[in-house]
Amino acid sequence: MALENSFVQAAIPRFDGHYDHWSMLMENFLRSKEYWTVVVSGVAEPAAGVTVTDAQKTELEGLKLKDLKAKNYLFQAIDRTILETILCKDTAKHIWDSMKKKYQGTTRTKRQQLQALRSEFELLRMKSGETITDYFSRMMAIVNKMRIHGDKTTNVTVVEKILRSLTPKFNFVVCSIEEANDVDELSIDELQSSLLVHEQKINQQEKEEQALKTLSENHFISSRADRGLGRGRGRYRGV
Repeated sequence: MALENSFVQAAIPRFDGHYDHWSMLMENFLRSKEYWTVVVSGVAEPAAGVTVTDAQKTELEGLKLKDLKAKNYLFQAIDRTILETILCKDTAKHIWDSMKKKYQGTTRTKRQQLQALRSEFELLRMKSGETITDYFSRMMAIVNKMRIHGDKTTNVTVVEKILRSLTPKFNFVVCSIEEANDVDELSIDELQSSLLVHEQKINQQEKEEQALKTLSENHFISSRADRGLGRGRGRYRGV
């Protein structure tokens, strides 16, 4: 019993108006509960006059119970004001299909949104002065939106895109990574980790170069000042 209580129950995804994201989370949640089949297919009642066996009756009752539990989760995930607009709430499938029809964009709209995201993905470049962490965040935000809209962009494509869109100061790093790794086997997290290490080295090198430049400039200014002071003393002695 103590072991059972130690497990934290997964939170039911609440619908917040962003249908694509919510439906993805909710589907995963219902799959984890093994109720997704009844949500997609519903519960098929036997035709009138058809004799069913005891085993079939038991199976049907089991499906109805799953459907009831799935419907209960959907009731908890969707606000009352939205549920009131759903006319048929007899089964989990009815609720799910109604939500999809109400909130999922039309095929044409989704296609246009995906095309816009793909264009944004292709044009994306790392900005001067931008950190690796910030660039990866921008990149993955677009990639995740594309995938929500049905795009099948692979991790390899994302890795290749990142490598060719970094700022010039990472050129030698990109060559080093490509020579040392099989890009097809390199994960996005591994690439980010590697680039972060190189970014720290580049930043440290730039700081050292800036410090050396400042020291050199100060030395130059000091030398000029000393020479100017020396000439002034000579003129004074001549008078």
